[in-house]
Amino acid sequence: MGAVSGRLGREAMRTADNLAMRVQFTKMQGAGNDFVVLDETRGLIGLTEAQYRFLGDRHFGVGADQILSVRPSPAPGIDFSYAIHNSDGNEVEHCGNGARCFLTYVRQRGLTDKDVVKVQTRNRVLTLQRQPDGRVTVDMQAPVFELDKVPFNPAGLTPIPVNSWQKWPLAPVEYAQPAMINVAIVSMGNPHAVLLVDDVDTAPVLTQGPQVQRLAAFPEGVNVGFMQVVNRQSIRLRVYERGAGETLACGTGACAAVVAGIKLGLLDATVDVQTHGGALTVSWAGGDASVMMTGPATTVFEGQIDIPEEPRR
Repeated sequence: MGAVSGRLGREAMRTADNLAMRVQFTKMQGAGNDFVVLDETRGLIGLTEAQYRFLGDRHFGVGADQILSVRPSPAPGIDFSYAIHNSDGNEVEHCGNGARCFLTYVRQRGLTDKDVVKVQTRNRVLTLQRQPDGRVTVDMQAPVFELDKVPFNPAGLTPIPVNSWQKWPLAPVEYAQPAMINVAIVSMGNPHAVLLVDDVDTAPVLTQGPQVQRLAAFPEGVNVGFMQVVNRQSIRLRVYERGAGETLACGTGACAAVVAGIKLGLLDATVDVQTHGGALTVSWAGGDASVMMTGPATTVFEGQIDIPEEPRR
């Protein structure tokens, strides 16, 4: 079991007495979506999937929805790269709330003094900008609708036309009420299925979320968003995330929900998104325009933890 202390630093070191790796970390959160952030700008720590899972464990590790690794620039014109691992240990493509925390982290650690930085993720380059009020705006790039790029396999399904777009009828693995649900499909660099609900407080997030994720139509899994439209400028949202379960907020999920709402003719171009963890603002002008997301990013604490070479969990 990991021992956490308040001593700071960026070097990973071996402790001879328990064969553990001692790693310095920063705990951060963006609208309640929480992260363990690691500085790998001077070299990769080399964590295994099990060790990432240990870090994310809320009982045995630090506890987080995702682990973010800050890494050096991979190419000219790009300031940093970063890797994202879910609390289940798997690496994923994108995390909008994590991107805001990324910029706050590199500025607070003195790794840059820029207000605008470019960051390479696994499948895209993001532009992050610090606002005068301390919030961070992320250029999430354009949404992806091509089903094979989401990826989503529509075999055997017939789309339902809506406002020159479509929803897709899905039957969850274990039937709930309703037995058939209609979802909007979009990628924000990671796959999303968005459901419209009357009230997010009573939506079956914890049952239908994992049921939809297990469907064969999503070969790489999917983040499942439950969206309540309050008015044309405001929604409430809960997201059951791939590899993490329900989180207090999901940045890419907020963007996917707003894009879906705009495509379905329900929302205007700028929308306030209320999550259980806080508020985000998402704007999209349509077409090939980038989706812009603005929200908070906060450092919670810093410390170090001894990570076993072979965690039990």
